Parts: sequence; C-alpha cells; structure tokens
Amino acid sequence: MTSLARPARRLLSIALAAVVAAGSILPAAASAQQGVSLIRDTEIEEILLGDSKPLFAAAGMDPNSVEILLVGGKDLQAFAGPGVMGVYTGLILQSENPNQLRGVIAHEIGHLQGGHSFRRGEMQRAGLKPMLLTMGLGVLAALAGAPDAGAILAGNASYFGTLGALGYSREQESRADQAGATLLEKTGQSGRGLVEFFDNFRYQEVFDESRRFAYFRSHPLSSDRIEALRGRVEKLSHYDAVDSPDDVAKHEIMKAKLDGFINPQLSLIRYKETDASYPARYARAIAYYQMKEPDRAIRLVDALLTEQPNNPYLWELKGQILFEFARTAEAEGPQRKSVELKPDAPLLRTNLGQTLINMPDPKKIEEGIAELKRSLVEDPENSTAWRLLGQAYDTQKEPGKARLATAEYYFSLGALQEARVFAMRARENLSKDTIDWRRATDIVLASRPSDEDLKRIAREG
Repeated sequence: MTSLARPARRLLSIALAAVVAAGSILPAAASAQQGVSLIRDTEIEEILLGDSKPLFAAAGMDPNSVEILLVGGKDLQAFAGPGVMGVYTGLILQSENPNQLRGVIAHEIGHLQGGHSFRRGEMQRAGLKPMLLTMGLGVLAALAGAPDAGAILAGNASYFGTLGALGYSREQESRADQAGATLLEKTGQSGRGLVEFFDNFRYQEVFDESRRFAYFRSHPLSSDRIEALRGRVEKLSHYDAVDSPDDVAKHEIMKAKLDGFINPQLSLIRYKETDASYPARYARAIAYYQMKEPDRAIRLVDALLTEQPNNPYLWELKGQILFEFARTAEAEGPQRKSVELKPDAPLLRTNLGQTLINMPDPKKIEEGIAELKRSLVEDPENSTAWRLLGQAYDTQKEPGKARLATAEYYFSLGALQEARVFAMRARENLSKDTIDWRRATDIVLASRPSDEDLKRIAREG
C-alpha cells in the first residue's frame, strides 16, 4: 500500500520490543500465522487521524503525543498503551460506519485517559516501531525485494502477539466505556455506534476464551455492560447525531481499499461490476491489480481519474501498478503527479524516489536520491526509504553512503547487530569526522539520535 503520516515523535527502544502485558504472550508461530504486520498508507492514515484527533483533544491529550499504528491483521482488534494506539485492518473492515469505528477509538482513548495500563503495570512504555513499512500499494504483509526484513520479522514475531495481550478488568472496561461516551458527546458525536459495535458481538461472551476475537479476550464483554452503556448514551444530547456524508464516504473508501488489497477475489464478489459507486470501482481496480491484471486495473483507474483528476491517491495507485509491472518509465508521470498534488506526504515521495532510482539515467537516479532524502527529512524512520537510498548509492558506486543507508535501514527495523556490521563497513569507506562517519559511529555504539539529528543527516548526508 502507499503510505498514513505519523506525528513527528519517536517511540523508544527497538522494533516491537518489550510490550509487557497481562496474559501470556502469543508464541511466534501463532503470531506469524495470523499474518500480522505494521503497514503504512497515506490515505488510510489520514482518515484514521481525522477520526482520532478530535477525540484526543476532547480527552485533554495532545494528538501528536500518541502514535497511531495501522496493523495489518484479520483479527478484530485494537490496543492502547502509553504513547501508542493500534487499529487492526480487521477491525476497520468489521465496522459498519464511521461512528462505530470512532466509538472503539474513543473507548481505547478512555483506557489511556484512565491510565489503566500504568496503574496495573500491565504494559511498559512500548518500543513500537514500524517493523514492516510496506512500500508498494500491492504489498500489505510482505516486503517486496527485502527478504532480510522478512527474516527479522519472523525472528521478532513473538512481539506481535503482545499487541493484543493487554488485559483489562471489567471495572476498567466499564470506565473506558463511560469515558468513551463522554468523549464522543464532547465532540458532538453519538455514542450509538459504540453500543452497536459491542451489541453486534454480544455472542462473544458465550464462547470459551480460545474462540473469542482477540479484542474481546482482552476487553471482557457482557450483556450487563452493553446495557449499562446503552442507558448512558441514550440520555446524551448528541445521541441522534449522524455521520456526515463526507465521513461516510471516507469510511467506505478506506474499507474498499483495504478489501481490495487483502481480499481481492472476495472483493470482486462484494463489489459487483454493476456497482458504479466510487468505493466499488476503487476496490475492483485494486483487486485486479492484486490479481495481476494490470491493464484491467489501469483502465478502471483511468476512468476514476477522469472524474477526480486531482486525487493524488489515484495517481499514486496508477504509478505503483505501472512500476510493479516493470513499466518504470510510464510510472514516473503518475508518481510525479501524486507528489505535485500532495507535496507534504513523504511516502508519496518515497514512491517517486523508488521509480527514479530504477531508471537508467544517472540524472534520474540523482533526482531519486534527492526525493528519498526529502522524504526522510519528514519521516526519518521510514525503513523502506533507507533501503532504497542504499540501493541508489550502490548504483552510484558510493560504498560508504550505501552501507550507511543500509545500516540505517537495519537500525530502523531494530536489527542492531546487522546495523552495526554495515555501519562498521561504512566507516571504512567514509572520510573521518564527516557527518556520515559520525553517524556510522553512533550506530556502531548503538546510540539513537534525535528526530532533529536524523532530519539533518537526511538533508546533509
């Protein structure tokens, strides 16, 4: 997928390390079988941020102080802890409207606001970093061209199990319900969606622990709790508020996009050819792309572009399809157009940079390097951009910079041993006491620079 813009702050420690929670940590094999990954998509991230920011503000929290992670996984799940909140793609696909999804987000913010994970010691400050930053629109749970990262993921798979291992008491759940209802009311939204969402899964309470959705294993559900919440929200002044048409449209687009990527064959059944709505055609275009029918996909995208010529995500999708099917020269124009329309999206620049560094023209490669460095100034922990930068410098026969970029790539994944090896090799090919040599030394010593340092390195390195 493309890539949602994150707040400019750093979560400490290595990738997905040391999330300590109540309950047992899922074994690596179980986590791997669930197909869990952390993914990036600019369009979806923006929708999630739009859903979340007013609720954070209503809770008296700085929206930029919490990292919102989009987790690729089929399970219905969300989690929250100090400085981080995660939303699974399965949860998004299960939600029927924006109000339901926002209700679950408000509930999770209620846990954060109540400091539940602090009080019970169930979770240390998470060292969550994107382990799998998927670069291509067609890649959700795999790293195309990056087998090493896949191996690192497998080696750290047990950490993914901890994402869903937060365990709350029934008392804390009820408090989070009430806090969530209050936040929705403060933002002029109905609490109806939260009740509807829980009511849709009321049957979970009759299952044994192993058969429940992960969300309801960690967030105990009961009929009494649902009815108590219903009684509260029905009395609130905004109970009859409805989602705006624009919010409904964005929610449907988000679901259609995810469905097209994750369930391409099923999405072609769900979004029938007779459905002429924008989300349906968007889903079908992505599904055909995923099913390796690029010409059919591009025809659909082109038809959408005639209606929405200033939609950067359609241009991005077209460029990515062309690039992934070895039509690199044709991909350049759409990728440039996406950046032109949305210049503040670093992941769109990463896509353009990837296209340019894979062209035979040295000037294009140089321009691609500039685009990748510019994307890293805004998003210094984008491991894909670091990997591509290493590839580009290698093409330019600059071994010092290539090895340093590769060291940054491994460092961003939390693979410190590999990062140190490449940093030591980089120092052998860099002039002593230059900014690049000093950064390589930092990695060898495993000292983590600030965001500002990383931005300066991206600008000057």
